[in-house]
Amino acid sequence: MLDGPVIAEWLPVSVSALLLLLVAAGVAGWVDAVVGGGGLIQLPALVIAVPKDVATPFILGTNKLSSFFGTLSASGVYLRRIRVQLILLIPLVAGAFGGSTVGAALSRFVPREVLTPIVLVAVVAVGVYTLIKPKMGLHHEPRHDRPAAVAWRAGAIGLLVGFYDGILGPGTGSFFVILIVGVLGYGFLQASVNAKIANLTTNLAALIVYGVHGEVILVLGLAMAVLNITGGFIGAHMATRRGSGFVRIVFLVTLSLLVVKLAWDTVAQFAG
Repeated sequence: MLDGPVIAEWLPVSVSALLLLLVAAGVAGWVDAVVGGGGLIQLPALVIAVPKDVATPFILGTNKLSSFFGTLSASGVYLRRIRVQLILLIPLVAGAFGGSTVGAALSRFVPREVLTPIVLVAVVAVGVYTLIKPKMGLHHEPRHDRPAAVAWRAGAIGLLVGFYDGILGPGTGSFFVILIVGVLGYGFLQASVNAKIANLTTNLAALIVYGVHGEVILVLGLAMAVLNITGGFIGAHMATRRGSGFVRIVFLVTLSLLVVKLAWDTVAQFAG
């Protein structure tokens, strides 16, 4: 934890830690709104700033509370500017909710050290695939015309990424985006609006699980949510104005950060 006395029992961080968390929440909201992956910024900040005697589920629950409101803000901007297809969105959201609920419930039983190296390999593969296909996602060219083909693929994407979000989490929005782009042929911008709504659903599902167990630092989470909302609003406006090319660049930068974090976690767990 950052140095300094805690502000109060219901806000168990120092003033300097609170300032760090508010800044991190704002930046995370911006990243999340553009392409997803704001948890790469916000979650480590919470780990650093919150006292070590606070149990991990409280940190995860507080992160989800802040992220939920930020994603809600960004989703509203996207929905006013970009048309969505319900044949994709409904199964995507349904799968995401179910997957995240199961993942969050199992997260306390599955060791992180088993998952982190696997996810690291997946993220590197996604980054390389995106780099060698520079035109992928720059144009919106859906590959499947039949509603049934779109629906089951969207549902499978939602279930898979939702489960990952519930059980581990970092980079969830980026995984939603790349799968919608790669599997369904959507442009990065069009994929982002669907990813936002799906990510909103996974956040809500996981938040319900943490909330039922009382594992949320409510005041801190709401304070961070205000900045997350602001960052999300700004990021969504920038993404919709600048288009898929801009989103692709932020996507690659975010993936790079995710690779560094997962590699660090992997080395640390084996070194320890």
